[in-house]
Amino acid sequence: MKTVLIADDDPITVKKVTESLEPREYTVLTARNGQECLELAQQDNLDVIILDVIMPVMNGLEALEEIRKSSDVPVIILSAYGNPEQIEKARELGIECFLNKPFDTEILVEMLEFIFL
Repeated sequence: MKTVLIADDDPITVKKVTESLEPREYTVLTARNGQECLELAQQDNLDVIILDVIMPVMNGLEALEEIRKSSDVPVIILSAYGNPEQIEKARELGIECFLNKPFDTEILVEMLEFIFL
């Protein structure tokens, strides 16, 4: 069973992703901000992180920068505000892909399946 961390402050997005992944036998952990994401990433053996950019306390790119200091866990960025600078910064930090919100959960599932090939 693969463990996925969803870091997003939008409860609707978290629910949508969780409801798409749990029936496919993914273990889903959640974080409401970048700091919680960073703490979970340091504690748990994660297979992938699904990360929002704009979050309170610590944004997703700041959290990703810290995570990259000790881990190369695959990361998928989900964001409603994907400007070119954010996308470039995320790519420099080694993300798998960048999805704009709103997004199709089936595309997200396909991306996860591709990552785990």
